[in-house]
Amino acid sequence: MKNFVFAAAILSASACTALAQGNPTISRVGDLQIGGGYTSANSDYLANRIRGFGFYSDFDFHPHFGVEVDFHHVSDPNATKISETTYEIGGRYIRRYGRLTPYGKALIGRGVFNYGSYGSIGYNMYSLGGGVDIAVHSRINVRADYEYQIWTSFPPNGLTPSLITVGVAYHFPGGNLSAR
Repeated sequence: MKNFVFAAAILSASACTALAQGNPTISRVGDLQIGGGYTSANSDYLANRIRGFGFYSDFDFHPHFGVEVDFHHVSDPNATKISETTYEIGGRYIRRYGRLTPYGKALIGRGVFNYGSYGSIGYNMYSLGGGVDIAVHSRINVRADYEYQIWTSFPPNGLTPSLITVGVAYHFPGGNLSAR
């Protein structure tokens, strides 16, 4: 009888913990934001600044590390019909200070230089940059971004445009990132 009472007590205690509220079974492992903005570039190929637009997406899978995907398209407003389009992906390092999230990034990708009626040529490229995301709402971030690109093999000595982008992103907050 003692063994039965002991076994019943053990089963009763384990049943209480089994019915207790558990950890959420569905949780995300990071933050995602998707946005777009206005881009202004100093091409180093043309004397004037060229303007256009860009799209970006960030996924932060760690309190300080994430990945970024960028697209930029800028073109000359004059009659030359020269444009630069870039597709990039890479890593970013972030810090959070309340509503401000400054970051640095290193990206690689492909740049396409369009000579108007002469056609387009693609070049491998990489870039370094940084900026800050400002949370203006729990779901909306405003971004100020700077990027210095290095297009390899662009004749005669490479192309090194610098871009400034001001944009807005929709933020999909995630969970499990402890250092918010």
